Amino acid sequence: MTLTELTLTEALSQLRARQISAVELTQAHLDRIAALEPRIGAYLTLTPERALEQARQADARRANGEDAPLLGIPLGVKDVLCTEGVPTTAGSRILEGFVPPYTATVVQRLFASGAIMLGKTNTDEFAMGSSTENSAYHITHNPHRLDRIPGGSSGGSAAAVAARLAMGALGTDTGGSVRQPAAMCGVVGIKPSYGRVSRYGLIAFASSLDQVGALGRTVRDATALLQIISGHDPLDSTSLNAPVPDYSAALTGKVKGLRIGVPKEYFISGIQPEVEAAVRAAIAQLEALGAEIREVSLPHTDYGLPIYYLIAPAEASANLARFDGVRYGPRAANGGGMWEMYRNTRGTGFGKEVKRRIMLGTYALSAGYYDAYYLKAQKGRTLIKRDFDRAFAEVDVIATPTAPRTAFRIGEKVDDPLQMYLEDVFTLPINLAGICGISLPCGYDAENLPIGLQILAPAFGEEKALRAAYAYEQSAEWHKRTPAFAEN
Repeated sequence: MTLTELTLTEALSQLRARQISAVELTQAHLDRIAALEPRIGAYLTLTPERALEQARQADARRANGEDAPLLGIPLGVKDVLCTEGVPTTAGSRILEGFVPPYTATVVQRLFASGAIMLGKTNTDEFAMGSSTENSAYHITHNPHRLDRIPGGSSGGSAAAVAARLAMGALGTDTGGSVRQPAAMCGVVGIKPSYGRVSRYGLIAFASSLDQVGALGRTVRDATALLQIISGHDPLDSTSLNAPVPDYSAALTGKVKGLRIGVPKEYFISGIQPEVEAAVRAAIAQLEALGAEIREVSLPHTDYGLPIYYLIAPAEASANLARFDGVRYGPRAANGGGMWEMYRNTRGTGFGKEVKRRIMLGTYALSAGYYDAYYLKAQKGRTLIKRDFDRAFAEVDVIATPTAPRTAFRIGEKVDDPLQMYLEDVFTLPINLAGICGISLPCGYDAENLPIGLQILAPAFGEEKALRAAYAYEQSAEWHKRTPAFAEN
């Protein structure tokens, strides 16, 4: 077995046993990146010299008898998280060349745990997209089929983990942007509860929805990352000041007596038949393991998409107002003065999808429309949250498909925004409700494209979702499948 085929958990075990070194492990990943990255396009910025220096420091620490939870593990970081001294572009030309003067809290926590950063992964511009085709720099390809999208917006992180170009990665999830690409690429993606993980240093898309999440090849790998990034941060007023549980304790492999809800609203017409069959088979497998299956109802699910696409663009409209060419990033020619400079900078710096969402959000917030659109959407958001509250009074977790279909072809939906938005129809209600969720592989379709099972738990109930996910994973073999790196 090559070093890049090791899971994060296996690599940690070998590092601690001094069977391998952090330098060897990091170099193996850098070599694989050099060989495969031109085909995958998972990264926007690579930091090989920095990574090897971090690896040497990790080996030195271990030689001195030190240990840390991720000491010597090479990871990817989504390029919406600030990293001091390393470019952070959010996948946008308006931040081309921007080098932050500080590092996001979650990345600092990774470094403190001994992790190594291989580079910054590709993303839809400002995390706005479901396919990573909206990156201003290049498209990321799905390692299972190179003509398919990897999902989005954390498509670079998911593709890097699936292609063995990183042992794990950080992503962000505003409406499904960790879970959906995890499903498309056949890896595990965790979206924590809102407030569980610091957002300090995250370039904001929609501040009441954004949450940093973790991607790994296995539930245990992703859980190891979640453990490190979770916890209160005084620099983020929305982070919960409460102890973080030992998430690994939830990975027992046992689900006897666990109540799993299956919402009828998530098995709809239009869903790919192979997706429904695989998810229902996974639920049946959980039942065979001792879980209790119950039907539940989330009656306001149909409103999730329109509610999300009023609230998220409205918040984006406010957040992206700061990108004007004055303080950072490229500045367009002044032309007629300040206002002309603003228009030129934002007109050339923002991509089509970002402009679309800014306009949607600005319209929803404008005088005369605020009550009719934004305020009504916030009331609808409350109804969606109440649906989940009622369901979780009856069950411990909820099981659904992660996405309605497997990865589609690159270019297939890029000119049809509504069809693209529908790819997140099963994930975005979770962000509106502020609860947590995990996606893990549960099968493949006839074209050998992965299918994702989504397991949801109440706010700050990550242990319940992890318990169910790990039990299912250990009873199946899907997480052991390696992408074919097909050329077609």
